[in-house]
Amino acid sequence: MTYCVALKTNAGMVFLSDTRTNAGVDNISKYKKMFTWEVPGDRVITMMTAGNLAVTQAVISLLQENIDKPQEGIDTLLNADSMFRIAEIVGDAMRVIQNRYGRNIAQAGESTLSSIIVGGQRAGGEMRLFYVYSAGNFIEAGEDTPFFQIGEHKYGKPILDRVITVDTPVDVCVTAALLSMDSTLRSNLSVGMPLDLSVVARDELRFAQKRRIDDHDPDYLALSDAWSNSLRNAFLEMAQLSISQSDQGTMS
Repeated sequence: MTYCVALKTNAGMVFLSDTRTNAGVDNISKYKKMFTWEVPGDRVITMMTAGNLAVTQAVISLLQENIDKPQEGIDTLLNADSMFRIAEIVGDAMRVIQNRYGRNIAQAGESTLSSIIVGGQRAGGEMRLFYVYSAGNFIEAGEDTPFFQIGEHKYGKPILDRVITVDTPVDVCVTAALLSMDSTLRSNLSVGMPLDLSVVARDELRFAQKRRIDDHDPDYLALSDAWSNSLRNAFLEMAQLSISQSDQGTMS
């Protein structure tokens, strides 16, 4: 399985993905699920994938092949004139791969369901974030929904719902994404380290941060431990409050 999360606020964008893929308890592998393209001053793009690995890898390969071997009349991620057009290109590639392999995969009893998050900014345009479905159609993040998740999203969603708004600063978004991932890692064995992180500040048209976080990353471990301690202390405070209220009720 997998877990990927992307956040878009007025200040910037944050993308985070795990790298675990499993086809049963005895067949666990690591595969990169985050892909980035950057032309400083012109555009910055991040893409994250979930679902059927063969399908999503083929989609990424097709997109990259069109960049490496451009053909007249075919738009690519690096020459498209808007982020909306980039989302369309990703959707088109998804349809091509689904049509090419979908029937045979289904006949073999496997699911072709796949999803892709793509976001970024192009010079002269706004930051935009899209969720592309298996059929190639897509939706866009907005003020009421400033983040998208794919994969095992349920464990990491509560903190995002409570913290993230369109006015959240980028550094807070990074913390929220990491804690969302930490909650998922602790509750679901099909999601695993290392993690890939990319950060884009509004209108900078380059990556402010792009790195891999492994099991021994001291900053991540400190954040995880601090979050666990904070939750534990908050629970104890709530438990004491509950006991105090119960005592008052008995005395009266």
